[in-house]
Parts: sequence; C-alpha cells; structure tokens
Amino acid sequence: MAAAQQISAVNFASPLGFLDALLVKFVRYRLYRQTVNELSALTARDLADLGLNRSEIKRVAYQAAYENN
Repeated sequence: MAAAQQISAVNFASPLGFLDALLVKFVRYRLYRQTVNELSALTARDLADLGLNRSEIKRVAYQAAYENN
C-alpha cells in the first residue's frame, strides 16, 4: 500500500503559498489514486486478510491520503 507522506502547513498570503497549496492537493490526490489502484488490484481473499471488503477501498484510500496527515 502507498506510504503516507508528511504534508506541511500552507501559507496562503503569497502567490507561492497558493502554489504550495496546489502542490499539496496534487500530492494528496496522487496518494489517494495510488492507494485505490493498489487495493483494487488485490483479490477478495487478500482484502479479507487485511480485514477489508471491496466496498471499503475508497474510504480507506481517503483516510490514507487526507485524514492521517
């Protein structure tokens, strides 16, 4: 599964702050998509070994990308 990455706080006061915020959104979305793709590639048995159902993949990926940072 994709490794969670540390994402720093963003300053919106300058144009560079806006670009930093955009980069953070892009990195988080890439992490979300990578996690969804990797979990979707697993078989139902592999998912069951992890304690997941196929219907939970998007929720788990969202938590990995957006809530654990």
